Amino acid sequence: MADHNGWDIRMENLVLGYDDTVVLDNISASLPAGKISVILGGSGDGKSTLLRHVLGLKRPMAGKIFLGPHSLFELSSGQFRKVRRRMGVLFQDGALLGSLTLGQNVALPLTEHTKLDAATVESIVQHKLALVGLDKYADYYPNQLSGGMRKRAGLARAIVTDPPILLCDEPTSGLDPINSAQMDKLLLDMKQHFPDMTIIVVSHDLQSLYTIADHVLVLHAGKAVYNGGLEPLRQTTDPYLRQFLDRSAGDMQTPDLRLGQEARDALRAWLDK
Repeated sequence: MADHNGWDIRMENLVLGYDDTVVLDNISASLPAGKISVILGGSGDGKSTLLRHVLGLKRPMAGKIFLGPHSLFELSSGQFRKVRRRMGVLFQDGALLGSLTLGQNVALPLTEHTKLDAATVESIVQHKLALVGLDKYADYYPNQLSGGMRKRAGLARAIVTDPPILLCDEPTSGLDPINSAQMDKLLLDMKQHFPDMTIIVVSHDLQSLYTIADHVLVLHAGKAVYNGGLEPLRQTTDPYLRQFLDRSAGDMQTPDLRLGQEARDALRAWLDK
């Protein structure tokens, strides 16, 4: 259950997939309230699939997802919408609307889902932009900003309602090392500013993992192969986990890719024409 005022995320015997294809099978894990949990795994191992289901965008084939005390897919439609509004999402590319200023983009969750007056909305937006270092850019449009600034603006929008759960999809992807480090620091700042907020980060970035993670869930071949603290993961002797953490190619064999002389001669003769 939730720790203090925070919401943990619990998965019980979860089976996820599309049509008849199972992507994740019998996943039982808990991501603790008020902590930063990083979801790791190779491409195609189900990280984004899990994120979509936690967001309530797709119903599980079997099993349950609890957000704090709420069994997400057993809620009434009205309660379901209320719970979903309490989740903030940082998308991979920031997902800002190009026709709106930065301030208008960040204000969207407030203007769409509340009846707060304009002065209150502006005050909240300025506070959230200041938290990510963009308070002087409220009147800029997304195409006037760098990629790193757009991601930071996306983070400001994700936290504008002070959500108990913040979901971040590859927050450092496409960023240079300096901007990646700045994003890591911002996530750590969010943890400090909002101690009850449960932050979930999907990432391939090992440097970011070692910087921000309190808890780690590793997905592989449809299973949860690790669910626990960062330090025990660092010490693991599990072959797959070690290969992943050490960025090792393992025993991958290099195929014989030599081109036959006959084909080589034919190619050169054709090019010479």
